[in-house]
Amino acid sequence: MNERLPDPRLAADDGGSEQPFIDHLIELRDRLLRMVVAIVIVFLGLFPFANTLYTWIAAPIRAQLPEGATMIATQVASPFLTPFKLALVVAVFIAMPYILYQLWAFIAPGLYRHEKRLAVPLLASSIVLFYLGMVFAYFVVFPLVFGFFTSVTPEGVQQMPDIAFYLEFILKLFFAFGIAFEIPIATILLVAAGITTPAALENKRPYVIVGVFIAGMLLTPPDVISQTLLAIPMWLLYELGILFSRFFQKDAGARAQSDDDSPGDDDPPTGSHRPKSPKPPAGPGAAEIAVGHEIDSSDINDPERFRPLTDDEMEAELDAIEAEDLHPHQSGARVDASGSSAMPTAATDTLLYQANQHRAEGNLNAARHLLYRVLEDGTADQRRVARNILSDLDS
Repeated sequence: MNERLPDPRLAADDGGSEQPFIDHLIELRDRLLRMVVAIVIVFLGLFPFANTLYTWIAAPIRAQLPEGATMIATQVASPFLTPFKLALVVAVFIAMPYILYQLWAFIAPGLYRHEKRLAVPLLASSIVLFYLGMVFAYFVVFPLVFGFFTSVTPEGVQQMPDIAFYLEFILKLFFAFGIAFEIPIATILLVAAGITTPAALENKRPYVIVGVFIAGMLLTPPDVISQTLLAIPMWLLYELGILFSRFFQKDAGARAQSDDDSPGDDDPPTGSHRPKSPKPPAGPGAAEIAVGHEIDSSDINDPERFRPLTDDEMEAELDAIEAEDLHPHQSGARVDASGSSAMPTAATDTLLYQANQHRAEGNLNAARHLLYRVLEDGTADQRRVARNILSDLDS
């Protein structure tokens, strides 16, 4: 009974679909173990200084306490467990870059080169912004909040904060401000993914202002000071995200045309294949090559093959398309210049009209997809309009 079991990595070539998924789970388990080991190592280095860490983290409130007042421990194990918990949380914060690196190493092989170029700076900036949010909370928010609480203490009440409740309070604020400082990253990702546009984000500004104050009310203690100190930076960071997202939207077309559909140095692993969108053409003539038409270089350079439309001609063509889209019963199948029957005119004109709408909304990939269909099935006039729109997108 010494039969040797087959190597799981070799069994993946047998056509089974489970094996690659198991390999991914094994890799994920290994990387999670590395994260845990990193946290434990940092924690072991910090634990001897746990009491010193707590003294430093409690400095903002101790500076605001009345003379002679001290912090107290109302539970038997608090003097040990509270610094222990603080050392563990600080270990997680310090190990966060390594933790995020392990997550990045797990998903990076399945990304294309342009996605890696976008993800690396956003990942690094998200770490920096999270730390900046914590620094802002410690040096700006804590003194103001604790000073306000001390000033409104009723007469005859001795303020002696409990060390466990204080740690829970400041960790909530650290997390709230760290997440709030990620707003520019979230805004840039939404625009870069084509989910929204900077103009649409600007139109939602009034709702965002109300929303950040509601978020400040939910994430911070029930006082106006901390709520305002969180809401105003969130709003300003939202505006900063809109500003930087304009550059990402402007460069999205150039990145997509360079090498967005070619994998990076590490090809996507088995089981993580993703559909590739057709690569945008380099010029008007090359657009037909992208959809499968066989033409030679002499046809591309033929001046009779393609003549750019003027702005007035383009508007006239689009108006005609819109009119035919509204009255499809007046349009039927027509024959192009080559004499071959094409797709019904109304259907192709609808594609052109929708592609132009996508172009106006900034959704360039969807516009190109529809234009390629027109180049395949449209008439000569429709293909001429499609080539002009593609040329405008590529310019």
